Amino acid sequence: MKRFYKDVTFSEADGVFCVELDGRPVRTPSRSPLALACQPLIACICEEWRRQVDWIDPDRMPMTRLANTAIDGVTEQMDEVRQAILAFAGSDLLCYRAEAPRELAQKQAESWDPVLDWIDRRFGARFEIGTGLGHVIQPQESINALADYLGDKSAFELAPLHVLTSLTGSIFLALAVAERRFDVGQAWAVAHIDEDWQMAQWGEDGEARSRRDRRFEDFRAAAEFLRLLDQ
Repeated sequence: MKRFYKDVTFSEADGVFCVELDGRPVRTPSRSPLALACQPLIACICEEWRRQVDWIDPDRMPMTRLANTAIDGVTEQMDEVRQAILAFAGSDLLCYRAEAPRELAQKQAESWDPVLDWIDRRFGARFEIGTGLGHVIQPQESINALADYLGDKSAFELAPLHVLTSLTGSIFLALAVAERRFDVGQAWAVAHIDEDWQMAQWGEDGEARSRRDRRFEDFRAAAEFLRLLDQ
């Protein structure tokens, strides 16, 4: 829609901060207040609204979109979102390795094994590795350990975690970013070892690269959302 406001501020009541446009509270698509109990994050969202010029472009407001998703979409279905994230533990990208060529398999091992080792140390959860297309059955106690971790997360934490997991195909990389084990660039590179290998062999497709760059912006925003929540 066309920009209709001049001033972007936020108000505070009982530790909850609300975005305001010309003194009027912003609402989510479902008409709930755009409000969070995190001043650094609400300040970042306000800045997104200030950066809009003639037209309001939601594609340039990733923090606002994530907050809306958490409020409208996650709050009412916390268990379902947790299960959607946890489902990746049973088929995580990092657990499925190439049998050949040897150089690709080696690159996967060098980049993915340390992540799995960290998951084991951090959560007491060991996951099995397989090659080819055969399904790898994972220990239930390891999946339960990650379920316990997710069980303590709020809607505002689950929303970006779901984005991180979905965009990489790996709950392990999502947790590594959330726990500051990897920075955003590292995690993104590790998630795309196979794709980068294929591009090195067959050349880069411009359209595919453009789609990947857009996904990376969403990935980076989700990581920043989590970082600001911790402040």
